[in-house]
Amino acid sequence: MTSTATRPRGARARAAITAKTLRTDRWWFAPLITVIGLGAWVAYATVRVFMHDHYWVDAYHYLTPFYSPCVTDSCVEQASHFGRFLPGWWIIPDAALTLPFLLLFRLTCYYYRKAYYRSFWLSPPACAVPDGHKEYGGETRFPLLGQNLHRYFFYAAAIISLINTWDAILAFHSPKGFGFGLGNLVLLLNVVMLWAYTISCHSCRHIIGGRLKHFSKHPVRYRAWTVVSALNVRHMQLAWITLGTLALTDFYVLALSAGWFNDLRFIN
Repeated sequence: MTSTATRPRGARARAAITAKTLRTDRWWFAPLITVIGLGAWVAYATVRVFMHDHYWVDAYHYLTPFYSPCVTDSCVEQASHFGRFLPGWWIIPDAALTLPFLLLFRLTCYYYRKAYYRSFWLSPPACAVPDGHKEYGGETRFPLLGQNLHRYFFYAAAIISLINTWDAILAFHSPKGFGFGLGNLVLLLNVVMLWAYTISCHSCRHIIGGRLKHFSKHPVRYRAWTVVSALNVRHMQLAWITLGTLALTDFYVLALSAGWFNDLRFIN
């Protein structure tokens, strides 16, 4: 090795090791769990979206968020709040009006980008672990250049959250009028978590208070900014929680619609 005395001035010494990384912990565990978790959720959601069945419980007006709003001509009329104007081909999701925007909102989310960059693309898989690619171009080329559209997909996600909220309100129904059951709690929990994830978005935080020069002159926006900032700290956790609540809500509606068990009713 070149000694410190004989090393050229300005040259940086590098460790003489052949290993790609000296990390001895299970740095591969987090990327692996992410691949398994996201992969399982995508597989389940894909099957359910193209199942075209068991998405509506007529007795209580429960509608799964995977089919909201139902806009193809094969949809149940009661579940089609915005009309049925698309052909009912199996390749077209019944919620084709909303699903593409929800997918793009999540794909371009700052947390999900970190998650699938590290797990599926190995770019890089973990801190102090080499990138799995020979070159790094950042998000400056197509299709990654489209990640900058995230702020616009946020607006669409906010509108879709409003639609899901309306679905949860309409679900307070029974054959005798007003009703309340376990399904209502499941739908409400999902809506609350979806709103928490949506407004905890970095784009939402910037929209509310990112360009304010004097917080004292905008007390209402400052208060909203502090609330969103507090949620933003939990954005990663909320990203995973909402995947869970979406799957739980869909599975519960599926089970009721398929007749696997009955809804636990508290009122009517």
